[in-house]
Amino acid sequence: MTTSVPSKKVTPGGEAALHGEDPPRGETAPLGGVVPKPEAVPDSDVMPGTEANNRSTHTVGSEPSHGSKADPEPMPSPLSPSLPPGASAQPRPDKAFVRRHLAHFIAFGGGVGLSKIAPGTAGTLAALPLFWIFNYFLDAPGFLMLIGAMFIIGIWACAVTGKALGSHDHGGMVWDEITAFFLVLVFTPNVLIWQAFAFLLFRVFDIIKPPPIRYYDTKLRGGFGVMFDDILAAFYALLCLAAWKAFGT
Repeated sequence: MTTSVPSKKVTPGGEAALHGEDPPRGETAPLGGVVPKPEAVPDSDVMPGTEANNRSTHTVGSEPSHGSKADPEPMPSPLSPSLPPGASAQPRPDKAFVRRHLAHFIAFGGGVGLSKIAPGTAGTLAALPLFWIFNYFLDAPGFLMLIGAMFIIGIWACAVTGKALGSHDHGGMVWDEITAFFLVLVFTPNVLIWQAFAFLLFRVFDIIKPPPIRYYDTKLRGGFGVMFDDILAAFYALLCLAAWKAFGT
């Protein structure tokens, strides 16, 4: 005959206690006591006080600390040209740049300023045949009104173009030379030898920039500064022409 043994009710954690094991954390022991939880142990192996040291910041250019990884340097793109240190990428003026905006077309004298050799001189030379054409239709007052309009338009065109190029007085912007040389030619005898001498004088003063041309060239920015210093060079050339006419003949 088999005798049934009544099952014993084991309290939570009692089974572990019967085998000599500690009951799970927070569960009731066989005797009804609560086993206290052991103190939490940090999961990190970092010694106290070292975490703050690892979080120390580095100044720009300092070597990374031992064990830390520095950010990888960006690899230059093979499609972008390498630039010297401190240089900024700027659009290179070409025919497409000149045609892109009306201001660019005007400032570059219709493309004359794209000349790789002395664009300022090329722009001044381009003004001479234009003057001959307008000379058939305009008198001196008409020319002065035209020059005034060219000056105002040039302020706008050179400002827009200089901003696009990142250079307020780019060498390819020759509208200032064209406008200023028109002013010289209006007061120059309509004889080729005089006009050639006027051309040489204007280019000399525009290049060497005697006082106060140099001052205004460095102090004045924007389209007005680009146009104004060439007008001053035109006045210097006219003074020399007037002196030559008064004392040389």
